[in-house]
Amino acid sequence: MKKGICIVLSVFWGLLTYGQDQNPIRNVDLNPFYGSILLHNPDISHLIRVHPAGFILGLNRKTFGSEPWEQRYGYPDEGISFIYQDMGTATLGSNFGVYLHYNFYFWKRHIKARIGQGLAYNTNPYDAVENFRNNAYGSTLMSSTYLMLQYHKERIWNRLGVSAGITLVHYSNANVRAPNTSTNTLGLTAGLIYELDAKQPGVGEYKRWPEMPVDKHMRLNLVFRSGINESDVVGSGQFPFYIFSAYADKRLAQVSAIQVGADVYFSNFLKELIAFQSNSFPELEVDPDTDYRRAGIFIGHELFINKLSVIAQLGYYVYYPFDFEGRVYNRMGIKRYFGEKWFGAISLKSHGAKAEAIEFGVGIRL
Repeated sequence: MKKGICIVLSVFWGLLTYGQDQNPIRNVDLNPFYGSILLHNPDISHLIRVHPAGFILGLNRKTFGSEPWEQRYGYPDEGISFIYQDMGTATLGSNFGVYLHYNFYFWKRHIKARIGQGLAYNTNPYDAVENFRNNAYGSTLMSSTYLMLQYHKERIWNRLGVSAGITLVHYSNANVRAPNTSTNTLGLTAGLIYELDAKQPGVGEYKRWPEMPVDKHMRLNLVFRSGINESDVVGSGQFPFYIFSAYADKRLAQVSAIQVGADVYFSNFLKELIAFQSNSFPELEVDPDTDYRRAGIFIGHELFINKLSVIAQLGYYVYYPFDFEGRVYNRMGIKRYFGEKWFGAISLKSHGAKAEAIEFGVGIRL
């Protein structure tokens, strides 16, 4: 834990000192929150007993249009944030998370919408002997996402400002290890904003860019994804999976594209699950020779933010020999482009709100 805290402080210090020669404008915000764990799954009802509380510490760097994408998104902030959350029960323990985030502004920059994605550390995950009641967190490390919507007012008194609103914090290990029912905390926030940099002449003026042409040619994408996961049967073991995808995309505008494609899944955890159900639950009538592979088709959308993009895909299995969570699936993720063709991707594949895996991928756009 001490090592993790040192890493967090080092990253914050790096962002504080980086770019001082470029005269950035940065601020720090601190937002305590208090709320409730949402009952998205009846299996965690025994864990919802008290109201969890915590705080969100954020470091933000303002953008002023040094690149065209900043203008397209209303000059958002880039930042890093840290969340501490006491889950309110000894069973769930506490969570410490580190995130990268963007702040997007509306209504004359008085309304702030933040989205953050990162990793969280849980102090008391599931243990078959010591903590068998914690069926929400099956591992110490988890992926975490948070959303925040606030009224935002800077420099009310000297460099000090205020903010207030709501936040939603999600923790899940995406079935890297069972159990994994996850939690969602909805909380009220109120906090302070402190400007780290004094305003300087010529700094903070928004740059305007002319409209740029859009390449609307259809492109072919080839992607390979992999990772490890486990079925919902606790102790069944972690197994690698491999996914091969091909899809066509077409840009609609500078910020968006539509996608149509197909996936082929080699999910080895299903081999173990098929063998387990065929041997232990004969009433399910599962053939032990059932094929563990699946194939699906999907439609999707890609939202471009600088060299990053956000993907959302909805699919349907056309080859589905073993029934696992239904034929409809979805994928949410982030891509990072390296040059004009190559990209890396991290995505969450799920069936509705039921996560199946975190996917790490590499692809090429031809």
